Amino acid sequence: MTEDLGTYAENTWCPGCGNFGILNAMKKAVEKLEERDIGRERMLISAGIGCHAKIYDYLNLSGLYSIHGREIATIEGMKLANPELKVIGFGGDGDAYGEGLSHLIFAAKRNNDITMIVHNNSSYSLTTGQMSPTSEKGYKGPSTPEGSIEQPLNPLMVMLSSGASFVSRGYAGKIEHLTDLIVEAVEHEGFSLVDVLQPCVVFHDDQYQKYNEAVEILEESAENRYEAMKLTEETERLPIGVFYKEEQPVYHKELYHDLNVVEDKMEQNKRIENVKKLLDKRR
Repeated sequence: MTEDLGTYAENTWCPGCGNFGILNAMKKAVEKLEERDIGRERMLISAGIGCHAKIYDYLNLSGLYSIHGREIATIEGMKLANPELKVIGFGGDGDAYGEGLSHLIFAAKRNNDITMIVHNNSSYSLTTGQMSPTSEKGYKGPSTPEGSIEQPLNPLMVMLSSGASFVSRGYAGKIEHLTDLIVEAVEHEGFSLVDVLQPCVVFHDDQYQKYNEAVEILEESAENRYEAMKLTEETERLPIGVFYKEEQPVYHKELYHDLNVVEDKMEQNKRIENVKKLLDKRR
């Protein structure tokens, strides 16, 4: 039941915020994953700083709150410590594509077996709407009162060129479709990105209308990275779905093989004994 995934925390998102769609999709995804024998006891989550991060307070799942852009590194550490876990990070467009971009690129490059869900509303909304890396040219906010002169970052292109093995985009207004995207991303063995078009009704009051008119569900994934990259450049329509997916060796298996640091860790007395031996050799 999705009800038992809720918490006591008061929800403080603005009425109509696209984050509600992501929260509901995530709850439904947990249910579906449990039906596929991926229990919530194996799921750990983390979040950065921003409106998106409140989802951590509203989901009854274990995890660790992180800081701006570092939830990516946090869930990488979780996975390396215990490869049996399914780890999911939540970031905003400013959080993941600004402060956290280098972490995101290297997670994709390594093919860490993690899932990143990015709440992309094209602004730093929690801090009153400054432009973010994905804000459109001409966007007016506190940091760009005359309108942004920059072109927006194309995060899907960045992830594809960084070697990501699963790249997708969803829309908070299509909850069932987004639910299935999250399930597929979590089940994928390797780095998974779910970039979510998440309307902000305060600083982008036309986003729902724009997305409702332009969003189009992909019938199938691109056959190769080049074709997937071309899809990400489309602006007349906004394709949603899995842009590209492939099987690659995953980082923790290349690094550890079958080792599980949590389950196979050395006993404390043995570690102390080994440290003493090392110190004795240095004397």
